[in-house]
Amino acid sequence: MSRIPIIAGNWKMHMTVPEAAALVDGLLPGCSGRKDVEVILGPAFTALHAVCAKVTGTGIGVAAQNMYHEPKGAFTGEVSPGMLKDAGCTHVLVGHSERRQYFGETDALLNKKLVAALENGIIPIFCIGETLDERESDRAFEVIGKQMDGGLEGFSAEQAGKIVVAYEPVWAIGTGRTATPEQAQEVHAFIRGRLNERFGGMAATIRILYGGSVKPDNVKDLMSREDIDGALVGGAALKADSFQALVDFNK
Repeated sequence: MSRIPIIAGNWKMHMTVPEAAALVDGLLPGCSGRKDVEVILGPAFTALHAVCAKVTGTGIGVAAQNMYHEPKGAFTGEVSPGMLKDAGCTHVLVGHSERRQYFGETDALLNKKLVAALENGIIPIFCIGETLDERESDRAFEVIGKQMDGGLEGFSAEQAGKIVVAYEPVWAIGTGRTATPEQAQEVHAFIRGRLNERFGGMAATIRILYGGSVKPDNVKDLMSREDIDGALVGGAALKADSFQALVDFNK
């Protein structure tokens, strides 16, 4: 089963609108119209509209970093799926470890967000992963399995086939530490196996990204593994040259 690789950049709480526009300008020559890899940019809410406008017609996707599950209402500070769609977003991150850790997002809440994204034609990138303590206590698979079961509760195989999964070992995000390609592949294989248990053959089509200090010097080795279908990138996505090097991993 051929799965087109994805290189997605999560800009987190960085980039004013002019800075975001300048970064996109630097990426357009090498990222537009790619057939070998799918490129997704993840700016902050304030820069979404500007980035979406710049990448229109280029084949580059744009992901919001978060989303509320209700269509409208008295939810001060939140942004709805319809608002993201109106801005031009194609994707949305759901359940990033920083949302879970700092903002207390639960598996039940993330399930609602996943459903809402799909209902509004937005592709969710569903983030899962264990902390260092959970890994060192041999609970990584238990934790990841629970996150998957809770987030995908009630999903049909058709729904599952429309999502992207991102494995982020929390202990490797922004720390400079990276799971070895063997460690990453082991978890990715577990994730695909779990998806297969629930959704059968559809699991072979679902792309699973690795996130956790992905850099130009380790991306090729990571991407060579059977079940690693791309990368969700933080720091290396903030500069055009380093992100372009990731997008060009197979050149």
